[in-house]
Amino acid sequence: MFVANLVVFLFQMTIFVDPRFLTTFGFVPLRALAQPWTFVTYMFLHGGPLHLAFNLLALYVFGPEVEERMGGGQFLGYYLLCGLGGAVLSFALIQFRPVELVIGASAAVYGVLLAFAWAAPDRPIYVFPLPEPIPAKWLVTFAVAVSLALAIVPLAPSDKVSHLAHLGGFGAGFLYLKVADWRLFRAERHLRRGRNRACWSTRAGWLGRRMPASSRAARRAMQRRRRSTGCSTRSRRAASRASPPPSESSSPT
Repeated sequence: MFVANLVVFLFQMTIFVDPRFLTTFGFVPLRALAQPWTFVTYMFLHGGPLHLAFNLLALYVFGPEVEERMGGGQFLGYYLLCGLGGAVLSFALIQFRPVELVIGASAAVYGVLLAFAWAAPDRPIYVFPLPEPIPAKWLVTFAVAVSLALAIVPLAPSDKVSHLAHLGGFGAGFLYLKVADWRLFRAERHLRRGRNRACWSTRAGWLGRRMPASSRAARRAMQRRRRSTGCSTRSRRAASRASPPPSESSSPT
């Protein structure tokens, strides 16, 4: 994804300089249904070098570890899903927060940030110019809180940043990771149940081979006989202790 974003931006700055290129492949909520491919293509376009630099920096720092944990194919699907979530939320809330054009990989990058913090929430992250590192979970929380605040109350009417796309990418990533955790929990529980069944069946088979039904019945009868014998013996001992000892004055004749 790092290379793809960089290559597309170079083409955008050198070959596809016509403004119609952005309106054709960028996400325009009002024309989204007429241009459905823009739900995906918009995330590979950027508005300028600074916009690209922030997204590439985040992908460079957080992307490799997330990709290593997920695997290449799953990471690609997760990245595209988060970008798609940003477009879907921008389209769904167009009546409340209209946006003319949405471009950039920020929605997908927010999903990558969330996946990193999900796997390593206490990993220290150094953020310039702060002197101390910040745990990954608090960095992501701060980024989402800022996007939410700016989506509700923008700093200026001319603010063209689609903060809803950021939140849509975060929301799509959250749902994906929650479902993945739930499926993993179900698989582990099913595996534990299978192991318990195998253990009990093995023990039952071993007991059945070592002690047939007739032997088990004979053993239970023997245990009952020993218990009854033991009780009678204890009763006799108790009776002997309760009886008075013979008198010393008596002597044999």
